[in-house]
Amino acid sequence: MAERGETNDSGAEETPATGVSWSAVTDVGRFRRENEDAFLALEMNHREVIRLGKYGEASFADGDFIFAVSDGMGGHNAGEFASRIAVEKITELLPTAFRLEAQGLQRGASDLLEQLIQEIHTEIQELGQAYEELDGMGATLSLCWFSPGWMHFCHVGDSRVYLLPESGGIKQVTEDHTHVGWLLRNGKISAAQARVHPARNQLSQALSANPRTIAPQLGAVGCDPGDRIVICSDGLYEGLSDNNVEYFVRTGGKVEDGLTAAETLVKTSVQNSGKDNTTAVVVEVV
Repeated sequence: MAERGETNDSGAEETPATGVSWSAVTDVGRFRRENEDAFLALEMNHREVIRLGKYGEASFADGDFIFAVSDGMGGHNAGEFASRIAVEKITELLPTAFRLEAQGLQRGASDLLEQLIQEIHTEIQELGQAYEELDGMGATLSLCWFSPGWMHFCHVGDSRVYLLPESGGIKQVTEDHTHVGWLLRNGKISAAQARVHPARNQLSQALSANPRTIAPQLGAVGCDPGDRIVICSDGLYEGLSDNNVEYFVRTGGKVEDGLTAAETLVKTSVQNSGKDNTTAVVVEVV
């Protein structure tokens, strides 16, 4: 890709990444009737786009990889519809952009992702205005595009992307587009206060039918073998702290043990809370 983001802290030459392994799962939770969350896993190259299963491993020799989580809102199936629009639009638009880049019509990854997210926003707005039953629908979107050595991302809403470096620790890469998130980032409340704030789920930005502009968060992170990325809806972190997320990603979850890393996260979060739909995608650079 034409654009690169921030460098690794050490600046040292690392063993090259050869591919990714992943697991993904979504759960309706313990109190909701419908699941308005959606996740997406894709492999794409200049020839085709392939939908991936809930878990697996694949090589960068075959192409780049897209993983995304969208959390719909609006009720009466409108939220589910909005999140499905988001993931279907990704499947439609990104492979076309990838093929154009392969043909030499290069653009930066951030430009492509910003165009994608604006087009999803426009389509949701147009459908919301055309159909009364879809008025007020909306969705969050957190998307990660993996290529050798890099993870580019775009984000709107309060779903999250976490980076878990191979060396240890956990970092929230995305910013929660909520007033409570703004308060936390500006040091006006503590993380503990943010977790229980009554307005923590009130979004300041979303892909929605409301006629307002959005300013998606765009960025890139260098990824080395052993690094992990977690993409999740807000239902997951309602039931798990960041330290919990790190613990379960690093210690739990192998297919041969019966539960993948994503399934371990979601199952534990739903047991702890389960008030909302809960979705997690866990990607490891290999």
